[in-house]
Amino acid sequence: MRDPRDLYTANDGALENGDVPVLVHALRGSLDAGHAGELVARHLLGELPARRVATFVADELIDYRSRRPQLTFEDWRFTDYDEPVIALDRLDDGAGKEFLLLHGLEPDLQWDRFTAAILDLAGQLGVQQAIGVHGIPMAVPHTRPVSVTAHASRDGLIDPQRHLMGRIKVPGNVAGLLELRLGRAGYDALGFAANVPHYLAQNEYPQAAAALVRQIAASAGVALPVEELESAAARTVEEIEEQVARSGEVGAVVRALEQQYDTFMESSAEPGQRNLLTEQTVPGADEIGAELEEFLAGLAHEEPVEPEDPGPHGSMPQGDPREG
Repeated sequence: MRDPRDLYTANDGALENGDVPVLVHALRGSLDAGHAGELVARHLLGELPARRVATFVADELIDYRSRRPQLTFEDWRFTDYDEPVIALDRLDDGAGKEFLLLHGLEPDLQWDRFTAAILDLAGQLGVQQAIGVHGIPMAVPHTRPVSVTAHASRDGLIDPQRHLMGRIKVPGNVAGLLELRLGRAGYDALGFAANVPHYLAQNEYPQAAAALVRQIAASAGVALPVEELESAAARTVEEIEEQVARSGEVGAVVRALEQQYDTFMESSAEPGQRNLLTEQTVPGADEIGAELEEFLAGLAHEEPVEPEDPGPHGSMPQGDPREG
């Protein structure tokens, strides 16, 4: 393997400004229902002062044919290019604590070398704890509180959780690989996945991002703002309710999910309980057909915008519903 340190460029002095015990990673990839992790990164970069620590070489890590960056064309000329960004920033919570945020596109290529580079940076920056965040689709209704599934590299890092499905295989992702390899290297590696209603998985769901920000704050002992996400969540609920009111079919789906959720919660202490992830009692996509497609289309948001590069010194699953 080629030297992992050649994958990034560190800003002058950025690795010599003292230890930063916490690393949060929220890379934008296929495993992020409700754009939950992406919203977390965008929110934190927009609300807290940030300094660039390192920028990764996108040409080494991104498959441009599978995820083509957008070009802006106006007045018969190309005027802009959305350059892919994978970066590590140092954020200040405003209360005397700093933490690292790894954000941008999930690498398509060189996962081994990329994770080795993160391990190298973690060692240089005195990281002790790593926290990954994203969203996963789940058969839960939007009318109930967002639940969060937690996992960790060793016992004692998170509250005990029941074993719901035993051993399973899941599609690989860089966040999971980072957690695995950071844990094996002796770091306390945690992950939080917000459970997003499956019928909203393709839309921005700020409720999930707000829940993840609270989890980061509680686990890392940092003071993080959440008011802007809560306001966005309230607007999203109003929008969803308007759409649900227009379709009796979709309303029936939501009511069935509510009943399933409430039944699960009531019987959660009983042996042999049902698993919301592996057993569903609500109509499938084929049954609701065009009605659900129209519902989802009506909720579609604009394409997310990558946070602006702050520069070196600028400011800038699935599990038990009881967890969260």
